[in-house]
Amino acid sequence: MKTAIIVIDVQRALFDHVPRPAEADAVIERINELTRRAKAAGAPVAFIQHEARHGALQKDAEGWQFAQNLHIGHDDTVIPKTTPDSFLRTRLDEWLEAHRIEQIVICGGMTEFCIDTTTRRAAANGYPVILAADAHTTHDKPHAAATFIRAHHNATLPEIGSFGPAISAVESAQIVF
Repeated sequence: MKTAIIVIDVQRALFDHVPRPAEADAVIERINELTRRAKAAGAPVAFIQHEARHGALQKDAEGWQFAQNLHIGHDDTVIPKTTPDSFLRTRLDEWLEAHRIEQIVICGGMTEFCIDTTTRRAAANGYPVILAADAHTTHDKPHAAATFIRAHHNATLPEIGSFGPAISAVESAQIVF
């Protein structure tokens, strides 16, 4: 099954600025290792970059840039987005179709927003999804710690069967391309 990896919103305003998301450095290291292994296996990699109309994620702002420790090459695919859904009004579906992708690995930030929404949309679009269980993160919230939010999504997203394609949560070291 031909697999692509989608790295969502690993940007300075979200990962490099205080307060940082849970395990920010470890998550970026795991993402770097995943993308390195994917590229070595010939699997396509896309970096999704959120663009806001105003604020820290406004296009070309310092916070809009990719996180400093994220390994991304000049020839890597970058797809801008403006909503939590990496498919909505973007060229992601076209890119996946052009590469004849049959399965998607998802990692990055923010768990309860862009990771959740894109995972559900990918499954709704017919793609089996592997959620890199230890390679997505978010910030602590007043109602729940970031580590709880990640664990909750790792447990609940795979329980969604109504889309048809399977969603699984797998530790990044166990993902094979």
